[in-house]
Amino acid sequence: MKEFFKKYRHAWVLLYFFVYMAWFLILENTVTTQYHSVHIWLDDWIPFNEFFVIPYLLWFLYIAISVLYFFFAAPREEYYRYTAFLFIGMTICLIIYSIWPNGQDLRPNQFPRENLLTDLVRYLYSTDTPTNVCPSIHAFNSIAAHIAICKNKKLGTNRWIRYGSLVLMVSITLSTMFLKQHSAFDVICALILSGIMYKLVYATDYTMLFRRFHKRRNSTGVEADIPPRL
Repeated sequence: MKEFFKKYRHAWVLLYFFVYMAWFLILENTVTTQYHSVHIWLDDWIPFNEFFVIPYLLWFLYIAISVLYFFFAAPREEYYRYTAFLFIGMTICLIIYSIWPNGQDLRPNQFPRENLLTDLVRYLYSTDTPTNVCPSIHAFNSIAAHIAICKNKKLGTNRWIRYGSLVLMVSITLSTMFLKQHSAFDVICALILSGIMYKLVYATDYTMLFRRFHKRRNSTGVEADIPPRL
């Protein structure tokens, strides 16, 4: 057990999830009616389509599986970069929600069709309030996951995984608009935030910082492996 915790002590970063959920739930319960309604002209051109509930729900698996992969199988530096991209960006989103309470009034009063997928959308609407939407965390996290996958030597060189991830990322991003969960403006803001985070996390060289952070010696006095420069 001691060796396990020593090997995976980088799990401490994932404790952020509890901070995020507590903060987000507070906002969900306080930002209910008094908010700035986000809407742009493009929203009026995007029809509701319940089929997009499939990629929308796949987001949960996409993020969970990618985080687990980078936790267990990727170089430590890549794991820290990916989680930094996710968690710093998500924190910026929460700060924006706190300073500028926002929401949207795009959800249809009734669905054009009734089927299993619209039942799923109806359930989704009942569990997720139309507030705290700009920037879209759904879109932002999907972009973050795809970038991390492309940057990984194993995943990024496998074209089936790379293109599959791209299709899933684009589908999830589109789903936020076609399900009327987000305004197109929310997605545009998520794209801008992703560009800023890419510059901060991937386009800046932190190699020496990571080397100092991970430099240690094992019980035999031999220096442990240090993740290579990305």
